[in-house]
Amino acid sequence: MFNHEPEGYECPFCILVAGKETEYNSKRDVVYEDNDVLAFISPMWWVNNPGNVIVIPKQHTENIYDINDELLAKVQLVGKKMAIAIKEVYGSDGISFRQHNEPAGNQDAWHYHLHVFPRWNNDDLYLNYKKTQLIPLEERSVYAQKLINYFMG
Repeated sequence: MFNHEPEGYECPFCILVAGKETEYNSKRDVVYEDNDVLAFISPMWWVNNPGNVIVIPKQHTENIYDINDELLAKVQLVGKKMAIAIKEVYGSDGISFRQHNEPAGNQDAWHYHLHVFPRWNNDDLYLNYKKTQLIPLEERSVYAQKLINYFMG
């Protein structure tokens, strides 16, 4: 309905769902997976909020307008699991969810995704939006392993 995905778009999230890797995403980033949803450590971090997680439906759907309600609920429930895990494992002061739609809404990957951010008092998350950086896999893996261990019990 309100789509902006360019023709011939190679979805990086669908590539990860298929078990393949890109320069940005590795199978080692994955911290949770079930039949419908995948969660992984984001390759891009805000300066004061390391280890943020991205939760996606495994089925390609571009945005909030396209995702069916049942799948949206599953993504949100996994988001809640990630929030609890991040609080337990990272010891963060709080959690923020972010989800963007369309270019004017700052969507930059044409696959519905939910960001789960660890929050710290005075972390200035919203002031640091332009201060993101690509984090090497080795650094991301430390956070991924903490969450994987949490879910393994």
